[in-house]
Amino acid sequence: MVVETQADFSRKIILLTGATGYIGGRLLKALEQQGHAIRCLARRPEFLRAKVHPTTQIVKADCLEPESLPAAMEDVDTAYYLVHSMGSAGRFEEEDRQAARNFATAARAAGVRRIIYLGGLGEGRQDLSAHLRSRQEVADLLRASGIPVVEFRASIVIGSGSLSFEMIRALVQRLPVMICPRWVTVKAQPIAVEDVIEYLVKALELPAEGAMYEIGGTDQVSYGQIMQEYARQCGLRRWMISVPVLTPRLSSLWLGLVTPVYARVGRKLIDSLRNPTLVRNCAALEIFKIRPMGLKEAIARALVNEDHEFAQTRWSDALSSSGRSPTWGGVHLGTRIVDSRTTQVSAPPSAAFTPIRRIGGATGWYFGDFLWQLRGALDLLVGGVGLRRGRRDPDNLSAGDTLDFWRVEAIEPDRLLRLAAQMKLPGRAWLQFEVEPNRDGSVIRQTAVFDPAGLGGLIYWYALYPIHKWIFGGMLREIGETAMKDHDNCA
Repeated sequence: MVVETQADFSRKIILLTGATGYIGGRLLKALEQQGHAIRCLARRPEFLRAKVHPTTQIVKADCLEPESLPAAMEDVDTAYYLVHSMGSAGRFEEEDRQAARNFATAARAAGVRRIIYLGGLGEGRQDLSAHLRSRQEVADLLRASGIPVVEFRASIVIGSGSLSFEMIRALVQRLPVMICPRWVTVKAQPIAVEDVIEYLVKALELPAEGAMYEIGGTDQVSYGQIMQEYARQCGLRRWMISVPVLTPRLSSLWLGLVTPVYARVGRKLIDSLRNPTLVRNCAALEIFKIRPMGLKEAIARALVNEDHEFAQTRWSDALSSSGRSPTWGGVHLGTRIVDSRTTQVSAPPSAAFTPIRRIGGATGWYFGDFLWQLRGALDLLVGGVGLRRGRRDPDNLSAGDTLDFWRVEAIEPDRLLRLAAQMKLPGRAWLQFEVEPNRDGSVIRQTAVFDPAGLGGLIYWYALYPIHKWIFGGMLREIGETAMKDHDNCA
């Protein structure tokens, strides 16, 4: 067992799977805020290390590797099971079955008192899509262990960053006219992510008995109506043209062209949209003192939180969640494009960060300064700020400082600098630097993020990508060399 942080294992422990995922990451913060003793099960503990409270344990384990699970289950009272394999390139149903069986067996052997599980709404097991059928089958496999299971079944989750919401966002933002297949008329009962998290947390207060609760917001609407409400709140005019047929496979390939959803995940998601996902049993409203919000409020909250939550994530996480990195153009995270690279330096974080905090102004940008000057001149010609603002102090930066045609959005000494672009662009852009210590010194990660405004923004990004790749790659290399040279001179 690999434990990344120390805590008292004799306390009743909550085991959380899926802590690097969309729901699990938010649930982790909610549980930590309440002071619970938490252990996170993760295949890659390094992705969680910087995100957890010092008292939260991280255990390296994999539900598809049964030998790794017993140690993770030691002294566990309640386990949250938030694992699914929809992104798998193989048969995700079989992987889901095997993971659930392994988890249930280990939990029973360890004496786990209760399992809390988030699944999907949908009636008629035989007529369900493979994805929804698998979600419900997993609940059955967990129950077969004899451990009481509290199962929540939800429809579309509305929140910035969720797969369904990001698909809606991308479609509405990019397509003034949408060709709408039959699945956009199927009814669903979307629920805000905040309400989902509240249900999951409140389940800890229930008696240790098994139960199934259907949860949803106050509105029963179609995917088309959700898109129309999103467009309305964003002040966009969109036209939808219905077509009688468009198979899940064709729909998923179409989504792969216009949204960040990979074709194989999109196909599984769209196949699920042919099934109505409505709450038929209102027991959750009687048991829990939770009154879920409606669609309008859920979308409004997602839009308000979108940039804040996006900025608080490690943009480089998009690389780990998308499988093999593409060779050209960057990774898509929502409608944003993320281009990230790293370099290893034999210097401590303080030395590695020094050239980063001095960037811009009289110091320049370490590589291709003539191109930065040209970009500044062009920006001035079109009414932008150019490079004339420089920087307030040659050595120190604070959040809110101007830095040439950037503004400092966040800075953490010796660890992080995030810049938001203020030049004229067909979209929005950020440039972030992170420094992390390791046994060989430090790793510097540079991440460029672009949120294109429509087709023009996409053309801009891909047309200039070779130049950006050359400039950013050279910049990172020079920053690394400068850090090691300065460190050697001070040694």
